[in-house]
Amino acid sequence: MTDDTRLKVFLVDDHAMFRAGVRAELGESVHVVGEAGNVADAVVAIGRTLPDVVLLDVHMPDGGGRAVLERVRVDHPQVKFLALSVSDAAEDVIGLIRAGARGYVTKTIAADELVAAIGRVADGDAVFSPRLAGFVLDAFASTSQAPVNDPELDQLTNREREVLRLLARGYAYKEIAKELYISIKTVETHVSNVLRKLQMSNRYELSRWAVDRRIV
Repeated sequence: MTDDTRLKVFLVDDHAMFRAGVRAELGESVHVVGEAGNVADAVVAIGRTLPDVVLLDVHMPDGGGRAVLERVRVDHPQVKFLALSVSDAAEDVIGLIRAGARGYVTKTIAADELVAAIGRVADGDAVFSPRLAGFVLDAFASTSQAPVNDPELDQLTNREREVLRLLARGYAYKEIAKELYISIKTVETHVSNVLRKLQMSNRYELSRWAVDRRIV
């Protein structure tokens, strides 16, 4: 297979050793046309090489994958993006997909599965790691409007609903506290109250419950 027929792939990750590892894992299956470790370099190089698919890390010191995606798509909307991240947090997944990424896989993915994912994204398909797929489908199935008549939801105060919404997005207690300008202890109290009212035992059950009701 020649470079003219292989899919052109660009790597964006701030860890050089990880980029080298991905290159080695991909082998001759694709043509890696370039790589970058920060947003500015990535935007310039992607515009120059025009790859079919960009493998994009989510978190980088100077703005992250979303910044790369949003800037490239202005001038090169044909370039497709596949997030390749250690994070499986809901807000990261939803943020990248809403920004225009065609898929999101975690760094635990096997080499052959990554090659297949790159091919599917290049063809226009949406690709997600198995444990993320159900959540993404639920989150994007409809609007975030909650049912009008929901006795269980009606038990919760407005503040408890706010905490629940952020919890379902994957926020840690510390992040919820910062977002709502309350203490971590208060967040813990609200979560305990919601668990008690809904008769659930952990935050994962709460997150699924929230997603099912489109209040994420």
